[in-house]
Amino acid sequence: MKLTVVGCSGSFPSTESACSSYLLEADGFRLLLDMGNGALGELQRHSGLYDLDAVILSHLHADHCIDLCGYFVVRYYRPDGGRCDPMPVYGPAGTERRLTAAHADVPHDGAMSEVFDFRTLTPGTFTVGPFTIHAERVSHPVEAFGFRIEHNGRSLTYSGDTGPCEALDSLAAGSDLFLCEASFTYGKEDIPDLHLNGREAGEHARRAGVGRLVLTHIPPWTDPEISVRDAQKVYDGPVEVARAGAAYEV
Repeated sequence: MKLTVVGCSGSFPSTESACSSYLLEADGFRLLLDMGNGALGELQRHSGLYDLDAVILSHLHADHCIDLCGYFVVRYYRPDGGRCDPMPVYGPAGTERRLTAAHADVPHDGAMSEVFDFRTLTPGTFTVGPFTIHAERVSHPVEAFGFRIEHNGRSLTYSGDTGPCEALDSLAAGSDLFLCEASFTYGKEDIPDLHLNGREAGEHARRAGVGRLVLTHIPPWTDPEISVRDAQKVYDGPVEVARAGAAYEV
């Protein structure tokens, strides 16, 4: 699997990165995890606009889903070749309604479903192209999911947005790469069931026995180097911060 960081800023885009969006490729199939603010523009550095095969949304906060409104325009009003066929979009219950309301000026109420095949996420296992996906609810104020993605004996876990929770340990168990949010700073913010800090991400990585920890969803007000140091205090494996444009072979 090849993982490319399209965007990794938390809450709103920074001067260096769009919000959450990650391109995963294997066997010629392109799966996008989340499409937050600014991600559609950055995506074009790594993929053609019409080359995606599926999208999975971890939850419906704007910094993880809102650029699908722009992508609707791309697929619905395609200047060459006519309207695109529906592409699978996996998301929490109400995804179509949320995006339609956010766009606010669709031709009719069902217009988005003409180019997006909306599929409701539930906890469990399913396949998308060559990938096996394990989805579990994680700890966030809205319905939110973390994912374990497997292909040819290799595994990647994406936390989505979450506070500490047992589901994340089970998803990440033995993963080759753990893409884990670290929005908060240890000892500074302490808001239950919202986000992780670097130390908590490291603790999850240690308990799960992952091969590599990549911290992501770091807002512009959080110092990523502090989060890395806090994670390294409790996790002995390699730790780094996600950067827009970075690519990983899993």
